[in-house]
Amino acid sequence: MSRKARQGDADLEVLGGKENLGGGETGPAVIARVVKTLPHKPGVYRMLDRQGNVLYVGKARSLKKRVSSYTRLSGHSNRIARMILATAAMEVITTTTESEALLLEANLIKQLKPRYNVLLRDDKAFPYILVTGDHEAPQILKHRGARKRKGQYFGPFASAGAVNRTIATLQRGFLLRTCSDSVYESRTRPCLLYQIKRCSGPCTGEISIREYQALVEEARDFLTGKSNKVREQLVRLMEQASAVQDYERAAVFRDRVAALSHVQASQGINPAGVEEADVIAIHQDAGQYCVQVFFFRTGQNWGNRSYFPRADKSLSVEQVLDSFLGQFYADKPAPRLILLSHDVPSRALLAEALSTRMERKVKLLVPQRGEKRALVEHALTNAREALARQLAEARTQTHLLEGVARVFSLKAPPQRIEVYDNSHIQGSHAVGAMIVAGPEGLAKQHYRKFNIKSQDITPGDDFGMMREVLSRRFARLVKDRAAGKPVVWPDLLLIDGGAGQVSKVHEVLAELGLDDGAIAVVGVAKGPDRNAGREKFYIKGKQGGYRAFELEPGDPVLYYIQRLRDEAHRFAIGSHRARRKKALTVSPLDAVPGIGPARKKALLRHFGSAKAVMGASVADLQAVEGISKTTAQTLFDYFHEQTEK
Repeated sequence: MSRKARQGDADLEVLGGKENLGGGETGPAVIARVVKTLPHKPGVYRMLDRQGNVLYVGKARSLKKRVSSYTRLSGHSNRIARMILATAAMEVITTTTESEALLLEANLIKQLKPRYNVLLRDDKAFPYILVTGDHEAPQILKHRGARKRKGQYFGPFASAGAVNRTIATLQRGFLLRTCSDSVYESRTRPCLLYQIKRCSGPCTGEISIREYQALVEEARDFLTGKSNKVREQLVRLMEQASAVQDYERAAVFRDRVAALSHVQASQGINPAGVEEADVIAIHQDAGQYCVQVFFFRTGQNWGNRSYFPRADKSLSVEQVLDSFLGQFYADKPAPRLILLSHDVPSRALLAEALSTRMERKVKLLVPQRGEKRALVEHALTNAREALARQLAEARTQTHLLEGVARVFSLKAPPQRIEVYDNSHIQGSHAVGAMIVAGPEGLAKQHYRKFNIKSQDITPGDDFGMMREVLSRRFARLVKDRAAGKPVVWPDLLLIDGGAGQVSKVHEVLAELGLDDGAIAVVGVAKGPDRNAGREKFYIKGKQGGYRAFELEPGDPVLYYIQRLRDEAHRFAIGSHRARRKKALTVSPLDAVPGIGPARKKALLRHFGSAKAVMGASVADLQAVEGISKTTAQTLFDYFHEQTEK
């Protein structure tokens, strides 16, 4: 069986018995049949089990030679032998070069998350500083995600906190605006940031556009590594102002110099011989791995981040680091230099692939001495310490989950705890929230929010809201299971409330055929006067009804449950506030046909508010620039029809 489809510049061929999926032959014999049809070309292969789940993604210079090694069980680790025995079919993608195969392999691993691959976790996008280029008075702001907006991007920074601190200091140093373009256009007098010397006030003409753009250029110079040049220039201007006894102007330059000195001092290690590099080190202990990444740009340390990839403990640190690098740079720009703590098998190939993608030379080095080796040793120390903290937290988490199982009479420590809470103001903008916790702590990538949609729920009806949230959540799980999709079921549900809330949960589970005891449900009711430490827990009794009990005030499990409840409450409130804030920004003009952003802006600038637009006559509307007679009549008719309704 064979079919071809286009995937970018690669040919996709599904080979080797797709008919086996759902129940058939597995193991070396299946792979041997696939090998007969494979070409001596570079590409990527995927191994699938009977259910069609991807077990493993690999790359090869020669697909035929590489896959042939799986036609026998001998000579492999137990992990690979299990994978071979479970293989029921294979998918093959041919590529033009091996470097293309390397990048495609990394993308597929991140997308499919195969069981037998090394998996990079917590791979959210890095934040950058953006100096916009689509406005006469550029804005400085934090940016994360696709680079669609015109401007110059500086980064990556290791965390949003590092970006916020740098922007705050750059505001003091260069007086650049951080307000949005809409706020900029609507200002009639300087805002508070101008008063406290954090902005130069280009919106109201406190500084000319030409002078403001000079400040922007200074900020760009600073962020591109010319910090000493900028600082020396400001010192010179300060001295000149002081010499002519213009002390107020000199004080402004003095404050800017102090702000820039603070940025430079807070950067930590600033190596003299490394202008642009990522320093990556890996450490292994107790079957777990930690990869530490330091970012150096423009000769400055822009922070570091720890990663804990999921990998089989039989793999060497070189193998894990090799797989990590491919996934890490699959969707990130690579610097000109990457310093590694260990040599990896694909170092030359990865350098070639990244150089081709970045259209400039990218080097991967394993330094043995000098300043670069000192940087790697520093990263390695951080990796060792971070893994030690992770292991200590994991041991604590294991004890806590064992305590949860003991307290709530579970058969085993829960691997997935889901905590639910609601947030609203008298029923408006109601949001249900779910957080997830397990052996590795809070799993924020699995958090979910539910906008309450039902029109039948009485405002403020917490029982009805909880019922809707649980119904939507578990109906989706049942549907996915019926479709053969992989489903992860919770072992324990923690509900904010007492016996009434718990009974609603059991009703929902029973309606979906899930109330068989496999999912434990516990209600957490606040103590008298909402006193933390005196919570009551409600669980369903064996003889029916609900049993209430309390834990000892010093019980670690009590503190753990409190932390989970507070986290669910925090997430619910944050989701509610975000929904409420979004609703406040909605304008009646948004729903009028033919009124886009430009016309909306012109109308608001002319009339001052949407309410004034709604009450305007056709003649008044037509007086606005860009509003034709037809558009004015459409506006007038729309709002008068709406009023009549």
